[in-house]
Amino acid sequence: MDVTTAMLTRRSEQLLLDPAPDDNEFTYLLKVAAAAPDHGRLRPWRWVLVRGDDRDALGACFAEEAQEGRQAQVISKVQRAPLLASLVFSPVQGHKVPEWEQLAATSGMAHALMLLLHARGFGSIWRTGTLVHSPRARRLLDLADGEDLLGWLYIGTPVPDTTRKRRELCDVSGRLTTLSALTSAGSGGGRM
Repeated sequence: MDVTTAMLTRRSEQLLLDPAPDDNEFTYLLKVAAAAPDHGRLRPWRWVLVRGDDRDALGACFAEEAQEGRQAQVISKVQRAPLLASLVFSPVQGHKVPEWEQLAATSGMAHALMLLLHARGFGSIWRTGTLVHSPRARRLLDLADGEDLLGWLYIGTPVPDTTRKRRELCDVSGRLTTLSALTSAGSGGGRM
């Protein structure tokens, strides 16, 4: 699959079935995704893979913090995909590359990984929510001080019967300006 097709056909998949990439395939795809722009090549991230019975432990962790009567619903959410890849942001403190740029590099890597998964026939959906701030989840996933949980990439095989249309290209002309147009127009505009 070429990059343009991957960009225009990838969707967040709500229902994901087995199989998911095994640890070796995930590692390979992550090596490729790590080629995304990363000033200083800091790799300010790490992944914690949660699959099989480990999803029950994560679900139980979530249930402990769920509102009364919502525990079963929260527990069932971790069963929506065979693999939950937990993305941990691990910024390099005190580095000349500012933390915001390290977060941008982490986001670029995650997006590249989602495109690679799609190109391989896997589906994914990014999930966040209040549980990224959960002290219990932080302990379970062994987050250190200074690290942040950015969410979970739910990964598996999409339902094969689902029709996926190519995304329509949007009009970006209102978001594109040239410097020469700005300087010739004075302080007034210069949008293309």
